[in-house]
Amino acid sequence: MEKASVTVYIPTPFRRLAGNQVYVQVQGRTVHEVLENLAQHFPGLGNMIFDHEKRIPAHINVYLNNQEIHTLQGPDTPVREGDEVAVIPAIAGGQVLTPEQVLRYSRHIIMPQVGPIGQRKLLTAKVLVVGAGGLGSPASLYLALAGVGTIGIVDFDVVDLSNLQRQILHQNDDVGRPKTESARETLLAYNPDVNVIIHEGPLTSENAMDIIPHYDVVVNGADNFTTRYLVNDACYLAGKPLVDASILMFDAQMTVFMPGKGCYRCLFPSPPPPGAVPSCAEAGVLGALTGVIGSLQAVETIKLILGIGEPLVGRLLLYDALTGEFRTVKLRRDPKCPLCGDEPTIAELVDYEGFCGAPFPGREG
Repeated sequence: MEKASVTVYIPTPFRRLAGNQVYVQVQGRTVHEVLENLAQHFPGLGNMIFDHEKRIPAHINVYLNNQEIHTLQGPDTPVREGDEVAVIPAIAGGQVLTPEQVLRYSRHIIMPQVGPIGQRKLLTAKVLVVGAGGLGSPASLYLALAGVGTIGIVDFDVVDLSNLQRQILHQNDDVGRPKTESARETLLAYNPDVNVIIHEGPLTSENAMDIIPHYDVVVNGADNFTTRYLVNDACYLAGKPLVDASILMFDAQMTVFMPGKGCYRCLFPSPPPPGAVPSCAEAGVLGALTGVIGSLQAVETIKLILGIGEPLVGRLLLYDALTGEFRTVKLRRDPKCPLCGDEPTIAELVDYEGFCGAPFPGREG
């Protein structure tokens, strides 16, 4: 059977991947061979019409002379000289990947758990990162590299020389600059696709509910109990998933709180007395440990956005860097929790400075 010259119709969402052409002449013996040859000429388009096993995904319909190929012989349907093949994707008003984005995110797109649909989910997602420090740095950086479309950064501090041992958003020349400015500059340098929104100043009871509800997921990198309880309560009241983590010296804890499935108050009903637990500034922290846990926070956030895998909901991940051991313990929702329990007593943000016995960092107590 000789190859036939076939006209392939390219719909509007895909034309930028085919040199802005409406029709492309391609040779082949079957529909599948025609599409394979089309993909060789336009690799970005090929990533859209084939999955990693070179199959046509379910959200793509292919027509031969206006007849859907599944009513014929599927991809093995023979073609003849002068036939027309049309590739029609499902359209839901979503974002179309540009050729540059197809190349930038190609290692995501070829994964069946992500693909072009998942990558578009990332591009339209909004994530708030609380703190541009040890945890917030790797978390926000990997979210930006993954193509998360909007990343909000909350921080009140300026870059200090002691930060550079672990806070990879900042460099030596940034010492003395606001961390939010340095963070935005670094994220955009890695990926200009990202919309970085900075929230300069501490997160407080007065502004938390003006910020958090505008995001899809919140990543908590706060280094104090006052902000930690505030972020927990605000996320629950706003109905937002919270990817929470904390570190000290060689130890780390991480979990994911989903509204209705437990919260930080279920895990720790009240904070320790002021001074009972040393801070990182007092006891220190292994710089590389922040990279491990912040990266895991980014992974959990991406899983939530894509709706894949099993997020760390109802589980607390513990990591001891000295022994190299990870362990996971189960968490349970406390039916007596004042925030998310059966008879809650907290319906709005409370006085966290009084509750924790310490003022919000960056604000006079």
